[in-house]
Amino acid sequence: MLYQNILLETRDRISTLTINRPDKRNALNQATRDEILNALDVLEKSSDSRILIVTGAGDKAFIAGADISEFEGRTALTQRESMKGRRIFDAIEEFPKPVIAMINGFCLGGGMELALACDIRIASDTAKLGQPEINLGIIPGGGGTQRLTRLVGEGKSMELILTGDLIDAAGAKAIGLVNDVFPTAELQSRVRALAGRMSEKSPIALRMAKEAVKNASRMNLREGLDRETDLFSLTFGSEDKAEGVRAFLEKRKPDFKGR
Repeated sequence: MLYQNILLETRDRISTLTINRPDKRNALNQATRDEILNALDVLEKSSDSRILIVTGAGDKAFIAGADISEFEGRTALTQRESMKGRRIFDAIEEFPKPVIAMINGFCLGGGMELALACDIRIASDTAKLGQPEINLGIIPGGGGTQRLTRLVGEGKSMELILTGDLIDAAGAKAIGLVNDVFPTAELQSRVRALAGRMSEKSPIALRMAKEAVKNASRMNLREGLDRETDLFSLTFGSEDKAEGVRAFLEKRKPDFKGR
């Protein structure tokens, strides 16, 4: 697929998916959503890609939200119909490899919901985040009411969603909305360093660990513990586990192959 609205690059086992509509502050229209889904399918099958970074082109916005021009004239029925089928937010959350949101500017509405679906969020110190849908007479529809609440708690989620207020990067870190904040000039190098440390781990263990952690907000404690036991045991059937143990005993760095 020839992409018109995204850029896709893989280097040193780290893939970067860039929403490339800087003139629209990287707003998500349907064509962009389709390209993101295609890219995720390509990367899932790629043995060269172990970690995914998602970001926006330019220095103004990560993703400033949905392309509001596509809302014009839609009724309740046509909007509901447009939301059937596979959605980028769920596809990113369910992507088996670790996903880092590199938030390099405005992260609003659907952009915030996409970031919430990622595993880790790292922001520039100039980033602004929020769910301003209420200002349009609508509510978040890409998982914002659910994922934001699970991440920061009901009280803060209510405040952000009911007011539509934006929060700066420092405030977002204080409530656990982002993992870390760095100066804009350092953002890319810091995120790639984090991704690089992850990329050296066993791809099998990364996938199992991601699923186990996600289960903590999807299952009750007993179910989560049982599933953790299953996943832990499954790692013992991998060549990576054998390599990891040998490397530890031989006091050397492991060379994980993803098998």
